[in-house]
Amino acid sequence: MPTPALAAGDTGLPPFTASVIFTQLHLTSLIALFLLVAAALYGYGVYQLRARGDHWPVGRTVAFVVGGLGSIAAVSVTGIEAYDSSLLSVHMVQHMVLSMVGPIFLALGAPVTLALRILHGGPRRTLLAVLHSRVARVLTFPLVAFGIFVANPFVLYFTGLYRQTLEHGWLHEATHVHFILTGCLFFWPLLGLDPLPNRWPYPGRALLMVLSVPFHTVLGLTIMQSRTLLAGDYYPSLQLGWVDPVDDQVTAGGVLWAGGEIVSVTMLGILVFQWIKQSEREARRIDRALDRAEAEEAKAAAVRPRSDAE
Repeated sequence: MPTPALAAGDTGLPPFTASVIFTQLHLTSLIALFLLVAAALYGYGVYQLRARGDHWPVGRTVAFVVGGLGSIAAVSVTGIEAYDSSLLSVHMVQHMVLSMVGPIFLALGAPVTLALRILHGGPRRTLLAVLHSRVARVLTFPLVAFGIFVANPFVLYFTGLYRQTLEHGWLHEATHVHFILTGCLFFWPLLGLDPLPNRWPYPGRALLMVLSVPFHTVLGLTIMQSRTLLAGDYYPSLQLGWVDPVDDQVTAGGVLWAGGEIVSVTMLGILVFQWIKQSEREARRIDRALDRAEAEEAKAAAVRPRSDAE
């Protein structure tokens, strides 16, 4: 969040460069605490499995810790966070990562499956009860999650809510958490490896993913072409002499448009890959069943002549 001096017009904030990403850290936020706790719990779960001799794919650990938590950390505890309330374009990069990139990798890390494998007794029953609860069934139903995911940005940016998130630190933090949660609700049933209710077959998931692309395009183009600045006079009031708020808003719309399409197409590729792998597993299962049936028939045929001879 901008300091009072900046809000009053102090142009002391230096221009945004790649170096500030690594020199301005923000380690006291709610998200920073979430990242630390999530990494510790996931690591403990993997350790527990390996300690008892069970296998856990390394790829899932890398996806969750590096791809998921790492991407969220890259835009929430670095210089990205320091500038996200001063530059709309930087905020849009953060928005895309928190709502799309991070949740995709978190889903691929299968943390719920990991928890179910290490929990016992009451805690495991509680987790299963939550997964199969009516609230979970409603929120994870693909069409409900899709509606929430595509409607949220329009509500945020085209109402007075966005200005409020820039002026109130607690709401700013809550918005970041909201981005992550809505992204998880949308991507977990589509890409996730965890046991969830309402999981659609792959063709339905792919269709839903394709349908989400136009919404990012429309939102990005609308922001690019709008003659009204988001958040009103907030950005001009910062008086940052090294950036034009109008040009920065055009850049922000382009980030949302292009970023949404790139991430959606990449996710569609992951979905197709999972679909192919599932088809291969199903083909192998059918082959094994046929082999067993043939072996049983051959065994029965071998026994039959001896029975007839007797």
